Amino acid sequence: MRPDVVTFWHGPLDRLRLTCLRSQVAAGHKVTVYSFEPLAPLPDGVGNAEAEAVLPHAFAEKLRPTGADGVWRDWTTLQFSDFFRMQLMARSAGLWLDADVLLLKPVEIDPAKPYFAWERPRQLGNSVLYLPSGDPIVAAFGALMRQHELTPDWLALRHRLTFALRRLRGSKRLSDIRVAIYGPAALTALARRAGELHYALPRKSFYAVHAEPKLFFEPQDFSALTGDPDIIGFHVSPKGRGNQPPVAGSLYAWAAERFGMG
Repeated sequence: MRPDVVTFWHGPLDRLRLTCLRSQVAAGHKVTVYSFEPLAPLPDGVGNAEAEAVLPHAFAEKLRPTGADGVWRDWTTLQFSDFFRMQLMARSAGLWLDADVLLLKPVEIDPAKPYFAWERPRQLGNSVLYLPSGDPIVAAFGALMRQHELTPDWLALRHRLTFALRRLRGSKRLSDIRVAIYGPAALTALARRAGELHYALPRKSFYAVHAEPKLFFEPQDFSALTGDPDIIGFHVSPKGRGNQPPVAGSLYAWAAERFGMG
């Protein structure tokens, strides 16, 4: 089955994300970006839906504190999106793709089975994620969200020890100890507990350039990447380079031209 693609975004979309959204549409997916404020302009074929109905803006108050003016910091958005994607899974909304996932081909899933890939040798990525609504991982996040302090029962020993030390110094938020505490590490721990690690695709399926952004942004021979039949797409993770113009001879320049953003 070729699923609908869903994601969440807070703030303006940069050039790279717009290119990636175009690639998702070009692969034949219906794409919807959830947000609290209207997003414009969006590429043809990309819809915009109200995020408040999925997970209220006020939920962010349980996470890392916002700025003095109430504006979300980068880490607030990151942690909020970890919960938002699980809420979309509970609603059977579709396949989650981060807005910086560039697709080379359509994603096909079995709606009865989880869909994700290894990001690192011992850690799953959650930038590409599908879970059936009744999956134990979705249920675990649902139970967690009913807590006030958002302290999961699947924490690794090192995180439990770190949190215990922080609590002695007055911290009450688990979200303070690590920006991505509810992200890939949580998905990996829960997939292991549910016996679902065997569903994970190989790392190169989506994360071939994730840990080495120069493979995407700098000029080089990228034919081995675009010609590999086992690579479905790339999670780019631009880290501040999203609005920089593509450099000639780079994989980014190739993608920008291919998907109409050159």
